Amino acid sequence: MENIIEVKNISFAYCEDEQNKTSILQDFSLNIEKGSFTAILGHNGSGKSTLAKLLNGLNKPDSGQVLIEGADSADPAHELEARRKVGMVFQNPDNQLVATIVEEDVAFGPENLGFPPAEIRRRVDEALKAVRMYEYRTHAPHKLSGGQKQRIAIAGIIAMEPACIVLDEPTAMLDPRGRAEVMETVRRLNREKGVTIVLITHYMDEAAAADRVVVMDTGKIVLDGPPKEVFSQAETVKRAGLDLPQPTELAYELKKAGIDLPDGIISTEECVAALTGALREE
Repeated sequence: MENIIEVKNISFAYCEDEQNKTSILQDFSLNIEKGSFTAILGHNGSGKSTLAKLLNGLNKPDSGQVLIEGADSADPAHELEARRKVGMVFQNPDNQLVATIVEEDVAFGPENLGFPPAEIRRRVDEALKAVRMYEYRTHAPHKLSGGQKQRIAIAGIIAMEPACIVLDEPTAMLDPRGRAEVMETVRRLNREKGVTIVLITHYMDEAAAADRVVVMDTGKIVLDGPPKEVFSQAETVKRAGLDLPQPTELAYELKKAGIDLPDGIISTEECVAALTGALREE
């Protein structure tokens, strides 16, 4: 499958001053396939949020390249186009909401790209319908719930019609209902609209819903593969400072206690089926 993003041997360090640099990524490479849903995991300081900003062009690598559909995002000639193709959703939706009316907020991006009014109207309506917030188009964003605000922030990115959306811990500040709303929206955009999704998250159940899971530790990739394959390597996940999905954790502890269960359990349904089978054999 064709890659939409190619990260080639990049290095990046934050500079406190000329003498002090904090290296985050060194000789780091990663490809993201078009139409895929990739979850990136890592404890605080692992480099995942820095990587997210590099994918969108907010950060520029000190060395190496980030190619968006073959174009170097650090090249001034391609910088604007790279940000159009790769949208970014941050942790706090309040930081992305700029207007006092929902539909005006969603229109902000297309307006700044210079589209005519009819095209802006089409994009706004389609984006709000995609996140199931069309009925709130004349509401004030500050009166919405956290999950609704985040869906509006996502609609603002969708209205720019990016090929890929990078979400940096978009559910971290939400309650369980808000988390479920946002994740349902993200999964639907990927499956029904073909939007490439890169999800940075601390929640293992969110990662389990992706096609691919990348685990980072100290600026390096330590695991990369389908969720079942990654979470089957429980010890490596734990050494990276991460938890397992709850069904996987339960199966892991039961296997340590001597109960014969299969590898690759990541959902509640799979855990129930495996336990039922084990009990029948007993």
